[in-house]
Amino acid sequence: MTPFTVRVIHDDEQLAAAMAAYEAFFDAEPEPGTPEGDRFELLGLVIAAYEERRWPIGAADPREVLRLVMEGRGYGQADLAALLGSRSRASEILNGRRGLSVDHIRTISAAWGVPAGALIGTAQAA
Repeated sequence: MTPFTVRVIHDDEQLAAAMAAYEAFFDAEPEPGTPEGDRFELLGLVIAAYEERRWPIGAADPREVLRLVMEGRGYGQADLAALLGSRSRASEILNGRRGLSVDHIRTISAAWGVPAGALIGTAQAA
């Protein structure tokens, strides 16, 4: 294998070179703790750091998380209303007129197993 010096990645061209060096390890992943294993791990870290800087992913909108959970489990607005104790409250939340309160987040998290952090997000009620 051609030696590749692990360095901080500053542009997409350097990313491509680092990815090629990283992928060369895929057929025979080195033992952790060896010089090659350390190089493999470092390449993964600098690639991940560059990608996080270059293409950051923001927090999800809590309503979108809630909708995806409901859709994935076959739940409807009536299921959310039953959970929260109010049809109008469920409607206001799903339509963006009301944000999720701490009590709502706790209730949904406990009943449906949705991580509370996913329901906090950064979205504001309309």
